[in-house]
Amino acid sequence: MFTSILVPFDGSQGAEAALAKAAELCGAGLTLLTVYRHHSLLEASMHMVRPDQPDDLDEVMRGHAREVAERGKVLAAEGGVSNPRAFVKAGPVARTITGFAREHGQDLIVIGSRGLGSLEGALLGSVSHKVTSLAETPVLVV
Repeated sequence: MFTSILVPFDGSQGAEAALAKAAELCGAGLTLLTVYRHHSLLEASMHMVRPDQPDDLDEVMRGHAREVAERGKVLAAEGGVSNPRAFVKAGPVARTITGFAREHGQDLIVIGSRGLGSLEGALLGSVSHKVTSLAETPVLVV
């Protein structure tokens, strides 16, 4: 039985499926991690045509990531997990996930095979694929 499972959660259907599977496997500690990337120059240029958005796009992204993480906690609790924890981090997604798992002594990473993705993901490979190649922890791809 696993005692500490990490579920990278981006709010996608794949992440929800991974969360449901992790809830089935979880003996004790379930941790959700939502990772956001710092805004790009493209996103900064979009800000020029959306003056109603706050000046700090990183803060907007951080706020959205917090909302996603909180939604994941609610789903985990509805799936029978007692006291799920959720964290929000900024950085390169796969490296942030694997670094978090290592630093927090996670027994298993349960990740969706497809997340929200990006053009970069389509060209360079999925986050789940990168996590499986970088992780020192066992990874279950759902």
